[in-house]
Amino acid sequence: MPTVPTDIERFDQLGLSAPLLQALEAVGYERPSPIQAACIPHLLEGRDLLGEAQTGTGKTAAFALPLLQRLDLADKRPQVLVLTPTRELAIQVAEAFQSYARNLPGFQVMPIYGGQSMVVQLRQLQRGAHVVVGTPGRVMDHLERKSLSLASLQSLVLDEADEMLRMGFIDDVEWILEHTPPERQTALFSATMPAVIRRVAHKHLRDPQEIKVKSATSTLVTTRQRYWQVTGLHKLDALTRILETEDDLDAALVFVRTKTSTVELAEKLQARGYNAAALNGDMVQALRERTIEQLKNKNLDIVIATDVAARGLDVPRISHVINYDIPYDTEAYVHRIGRTGRAGRTGNAILFVAPREKRMLRMIEGATRQPIEAMQLPSMEAVANRRVTQFKQEIVDVIEAQELAFFEDVVGQIENEKNIEARQIAAALAWMAQRERPLQVVEKPGAKSTTRVADAPVARAPDDTGSGKPPRATKAADDKWQEMREEKREIKQREQRDDKAAPVRTGSRFGKQRYRLDAGRDHGVTPKDIVGAIANEAGIESRFIGQIDLFDDYSTVELPDDIPDAILQLLKRTRLRGRPMEITLFTDDSAPKSYAKKRWDAGDKPPRVARTPPTFKSGKPPSFDKKPFKKKPD
Repeated sequence: MPTVPTDIERFDQLGLSAPLLQALEAVGYERPSPIQAACIPHLLEGRDLLGEAQTGTGKTAAFALPLLQRLDLADKRPQVLVLTPTRELAIQVAEAFQSYARNLPGFQVMPIYGGQSMVVQLRQLQRGAHVVVGTPGRVMDHLERKSLSLASLQSLVLDEADEMLRMGFIDDVEWILEHTPPERQTALFSATMPAVIRRVAHKHLRDPQEIKVKSATSTLVTTRQRYWQVTGLHKLDALTRILETEDDLDAALVFVRTKTSTVELAEKLQARGYNAAALNGDMVQALRERTIEQLKNKNLDIVIATDVAARGLDVPRISHVINYDIPYDTEAYVHRIGRTGRAGRTGNAILFVAPREKRMLRMIEGATRQPIEAMQLPSMEAVANRRVTQFKQEIVDVIEAQELAFFEDVVGQIENEKNIEARQIAAALAWMAQRERPLQVVEKPGAKSTTRVADAPVARAPDDTGSGKPPRATKAADDKWQEMREEKREIKQREQRDDKAAPVRTGSRFGKQRYRLDAGRDHGVTPKDIVGAIANEAGIESRFIGQIDLFDDYSTVELPDDIPDAILQLLKRTRLRGRPMEITLFTDDSAPKSYAKKRWDAGDKPPRVARTPPTFKSGKPPSFDKKPFKKKPD
């Protein structure tokens, strides 16, 4: 295996063109990373390449730059295809291509992935794109539809091949490889190189140049790793203390195991005043993209995500990754903390570990070959001190930045009229300002002490026998008791949530009402978009959403007939494919005059129907597609 060149200090030593060098200077790249210095010359020569490198080492630029230089911009047909395991990574790679090609006139790159309108993708593919970045499932769909032609393909890139293997896409990848021109150039990048990946490489790559890079600034080296053992305090309370007191916390990515947990934890943090949002695979793609963009633009500080949803997420301001739920395997942990401390930046990773999960903690330490230090949870006093410090600084900033003459006059009037000292007035104003976030943090009655170190004894609750102690016959029995206790608490919390949500969830027992939405087929709306938007914004479970009919410029949907006005007002502002939903009660007056007459007339294209299909005189619905729909995984 060739050694990585160490004498390359500048990008202009790699043979890149002037437009690309100017783009690199504009985005602030000063010198090539090891993976870039090793790969760019070989890819410029048109050679196949097998690269082994961790995430965050700069491998996107390592293949994007040389492939951009080899493009024929006069040919609008796809010349480069990049396969990625997730839609988030597809968007990220497409954005990188666009950034590097800012000085290439007429360049077009297109990301294609599931969850995005097929109509929009078909229209863009017809216009042409030099580079296509996509997930295997959606790329297969377009190849089968013949809407994507690879006849002019010059280069194919498999990014994060090991992750595509883990997600079950390897067969789809091989199918796509078999439908590409045999003379194409292929580059395969993977963080690890299992036997299956090597088999694919040897089968489809021609005499590949193998590059293996171990960055001196890897994620594990630049990330401080700590763990807190769950002891006598609810994890949510522990999380909020950490968010309050961590130094240099800019943005945090909090990992949980399930999609439901992302929403629940985000709502709890929002209720405590944090700017938080969920990120999971069930969200409408437009909402997912908006969430990531808000995180980048500092309009959002905390994102609660699942492993799959956060794959490929690269936001420089993520300073902390918090494993609220411990991952199922060590590889997932490495990928999680890879979202911080990327490309030489420093990061922080915190892991919550229940007593029964200590074995997984040791496995993670063994896999990363680094000890994870135990951390002491901040005390309530530390939380209060941090709030007071921040409050003082806010006051100083206001004094320095704002014109306060008018308010000084108001305070002077209060002094004279009420005979109250300015110090007392200031204290009253401070009390009013901190009501939502009290500076005096009071320990809840009966709360357990939280200043003990991670290995301190676990606080116990009385068992059913009233002895006050759980069975301690064996370590296994103790762990089992702890697990059962946590499960009971989760069931109780779930029941309480169901009770609170009952007015909306049980509305369907009293009938359904049809509503009109101001978006239809012409806007690229699908039934999935409508269900996702209503479920996410209004909290109405999908099973309580009835028949959906799509028309050219509007849609209709059946919902419970007792939805509160506040929820309807919220839905009015919700957007479908970039358009306000503007939900209104559907009546004969609100329908077009020809609605009842022409809805199912012969010759008219019927609406796509979700859930219960309509009844036709012939007994059979019209055929929407010539061939059956076959869903491909993304």
